[in-house]
Amino acid sequence: MQPPITVSTVLQNRYRIIQILGQGGFARTYLAEDQRRFNELCALKELIPVTTVAHGWEKAQELFGREATILYQIEHPQVPKFRERFEQDQRLFLVEDYVAGKSYRTLLSERQTIGQTFSETEVLQLLRSLLPVLEHIHSRGIIHRDISPENIILRDSDAKPVLIDFGVVKELATRLQSLDSTASVTTVGKLGYSPSEQMQAGRAYPNSDLYALAVTAIVLLTGKEPSELFDENQLTWNWQRWVSVNPQFAQVLHRMLNRVPGERYQTANDVSQALQYLDQPRIPSPELSNLQTMAVGRRLDPIPPVAPNKSAPVIPPSRPSSILDSPLAIGAIGSAVVVLAGFGSWALVSSIRSQSKSPGDEAPPQSFPSPVVSGGTTFSPTPTPTIDQPVISSKRLIVKPDSTTIVEDTLKANQIIQYTFFGEEGAKLTTFLDQSNGVSLTVLDTNQQPIDNSAQEVTSYTGLLPVSGRYTIQLTMVPEITESYYSLNVALENPIEPTPTQIPTPTLTPTPTDTFTPTPTFPEISTPTPIETPTQFPTFGEENNNLPSDNTLDAVPDQNSSP
Repeated sequence: MQPPITVSTVLQNRYRIIQILGQGGFARTYLAEDQRRFNELCALKELIPVTTVAHGWEKAQELFGREATILYQIEHPQVPKFRERFEQDQRLFLVEDYVAGKSYRTLLSERQTIGQTFSETEVLQLLRSLLPVLEHIHSRGIIHRDISPENIILRDSDAKPVLIDFGVVKELATRLQSLDSTASVTTVGKLGYSPSEQMQAGRAYPNSDLYALAVTAIVLLTGKEPSELFDENQLTWNWQRWVSVNPQFAQVLHRMLNRVPGERYQTANDVSQALQYLDQPRIPSPELSNLQTMAVGRRLDPIPPVAPNKSAPVIPPSRPSSILDSPLAIGAIGSAVVVLAGFGSWALVSSIRSQSKSPGDEAPPQSFPSPVVSGGTTFSPTPTPTIDQPVISSKRLIVKPDSTTIVEDTLKANQIIQYTFFGEEGAKLTTFLDQSNGVSLTVLDTNQQPIDNSAQEVTSYTGLLPVSGRYTIQLTMVPEITESYYSLNVALENPIEPTPTQIPTPTLTPTPTDTFTPTPTFPEISTPTPIETPTQFPTFGEENNNLPSDNTLDAVPDQNSSP
């Protein structure tokens, strides 16, 4: 490995080295001034090829030129402009604009010294500002691969976040290392920020950058490192124990952090549209309106309203003075007496019986779901205990055999959600909660009882269904937590595969002896063995062994920090 270039050295008779900004295992970053552009500051990235194979330098030059052509395609004000590439003294250099400002890692460290972190509003604004940048580079087939607080700079000139240090240099070094069988190939990405498909399989997709952006967001919100927020045993992110944010915003972050690439948002534009929903006024769920069925507008009125279909007004005995003091009321009483006299004794008896009953004697049964205006308003204390009662919401869940159904939502402390599905006898049920905090599940059988002791208030369950019928997965919240996001995974494996495999095996043995003996016209068919001819193709299914390599283009050169 060649030593760093000394300060004040001039490269290409143009770039004078001012200082070394950083150095890693793959590259060095220098701050230089362009003497042909009025000593304007720029960043020089030197690639350090590590290879011992023959023609390694020629291969490095080829890859270097190819990647530089890709970087030149990026034209976005929040990405440093790529200027040129050059070679000098067996060294490879990339030149790009220098961004004056502080990285978000530095800004977070400064806030942590005074006991603060980034607010939800600030992080939300950061995502909304960087998502169009990712949409731009992804549309050109370029993936950053190395998003983290270190590689986002808050520019001094306009206070906008700038995305720097693309993983292209690491990718070049990795390709060169792969040529040398003795060298250990380094994975492109940052541990804790990059998803598993990138760190383990070496494959990166557009939503791999979205995953890393979400990790950056929760690090800025909590001030904790990814290793402190990720549960390696449960393979879940438990960041909400450190900070409370808008449930809809938390749901967006949880989907971005899904370990399955197909379950994440597929594009940056999809995330931008999901974040736009946060600005819209939230309409309460109709399922929660059942709590307010007893809250009538005239609930606090101690006097029951007069029914409109009564032929004569009913005088409440508790307010005789207020009615007698009103001239209109006296006139109404007089006209009512005339009407009652016309109806005769039956109307008089009915009137006496209706006046003899107190309004509190006829309370509606508590199980009646709809409010009764004349009775429900007189009992103001009765609806009070229903506030503490949980709201039970039932939803149909369609679970297809041999596939996993995932439901994502938010559960509150006074809420119970029940997912019902149909299962066959002997089917294997596998269900678990992912990325949930304080949410537990209980599997209920067809009689609405726990299916067994291990299926009550747990986070995961696996077992066989005893009978065919409709089962229920009930979600509840622990008392200490008021609200939590959850991701419910449900899978059913029906016991239908073992049955057909046993049917053809016994039918093959009696077929030559019993089936063809009563047929005298085909004696020669039983002697050959045409049935065994399909067994001569054991290699079926091995013809697609050659898989296409990942031709995903990577991204731009890094910048102010080392890769």
